[in-house]
Amino acid sequence: MDATDPNRGRFIVFEGGEGAGKSTQLKALVARLRESGLEVVSTREPGGSPGAEALRDLLVRGEAGRWSPMSELLMMYAARSHHLETVIRPALARGAWVVSDRFADSSRAYQGAGGGVAPELIEQIDAAVVADTQPDLVLVMDMPPEAGLARAQARGDMENRFESKGLAFHARLRDGFLRRADALPQRYRVLDADRTIEAIAAEVWASVVAAFPDLERRT
Repeated sequence: MDATDPNRGRFIVFEGGEGAGKSTQLKALVARLRESGLEVVSTREPGGSPGAEALRDLLVRGEAGRWSPMSELLMMYAARSHHLETVIRPALARGAWVVSDRFADSSRAYQGAGGGVAPELIEQIDAAVVADTQPDLVLVMDMPPEAGLARAQARGDMENRFESKGLAFHARLRDGFLRRADALPQRYRVLDADRTIEAIAAEVWASVVAAFPDLERRT
């Protein structure tokens, strides 16, 4: 799928550690884009399609050591493949915008930087599964892992397998996200997530308009 095709939709991803407020900001952005008259598909990973949601339950629940990082990686990309085939690519092809809570950079961070899977292997799998369906814009919600974990644990839900992996793991995955953003500054924006919801939302919108100037004519 050619990202330069003017008829193709646009693909925005929120990334970051646990408790960084991705879901809250995604909802606000999706609402604003829809107010601009766009068709917007809101989705998430792992999950986003029936097959991928079945795998999500295996991945995010249970003990921290339930799966090795390699097993996690393979399941994540199996879920991602189904998500791409059934949701993301069809939406982009018809001109819809896709906004996802996590995508492939979470595999680079969680299974790569955090879990120790070789980056070269991750990139080989990504090239086969994701290929040219890369995000147009990645918004990295960044905050100290201690603060993010405290927020996440306060939610008290059952999807806490990754939260339980310990502070050192979460410090490594934060570094992984930041290194990725540093390597590809044309596509990535790092936002300080340790602020008010309103302040972050304003910066999210400013980042999106900067990446897609045509939006200004719709608002």
